Amino acid sequence: MTPPLTRAEKTRRTRHRMLAAAAGLFVERGWTGTTVEDIARAAEVGVQTVYFTFGTKRALLKEVLDTAIAGDTDSAATLDRPWARAVLATPDPARQLARQAAGARGVLHRATPVLEVVRTAAASDPELAALWRTSMEQRHTVQLHFARALLVKTGGTLRDGHDAASAADIAFTVLGPETYGLLVAVRGWSPARWERWATDTLVRQLLP
Repeated sequence: MTPPLTRAEKTRRTRHRMLAAAAGLFVERGWTGTTVEDIARAAEVGVQTVYFTFGTKRALLKEVLDTAIAGDTDSAATLDRPWARAVLATPDPARQLARQAAGARGVLHRATPVLEVVRTAAASDPELAALWRTSMEQRHTVQLHFARALLVKTGGTLRDGHDAASAADIAFTVLGPETYGLLVAVRGWSPARWERWATDTLVRQLLP
């Protein structure tokens, strides 16, 4: 006989159900087209449960975004994730760039639709504009950390005299949701093809 769920487990499952419902609706209907009432109905909870759990619709979207980027509800920072630690620990520069592309593919496959919701809503909502800016800053910080590691592994020399900052700019662009969305969602590339292209582009742009 299956033991009854604990209160904590019931709470966790309800939160997960609300996040999943919100993610699906935000992507399908956009920010303005999705109401808290819609989310509560899809998650089969009361409207007050959504507000009690997340506070505001904006806070809910932020958690949806954080969960999509991370792939789970763990609060660990990106640089503490196994894939990011593997990037930093890889001694070969070309292999590091390949791992960066692979890691980005995993994140972007989950998060690009939600990032597009935030980017679109940012045009008319100052708080979501701040969330979009923070997301970009965080992504660039991660790429700057990777670029500094790459510079060490190449003996301090990157192609065309790039320093860590400009190398991070290139990776930030190549591995960004805008590029991924255009090639995969719009042009129909497979994620695997995008990863190969991204790896090749980073190697050609950054390595001597």
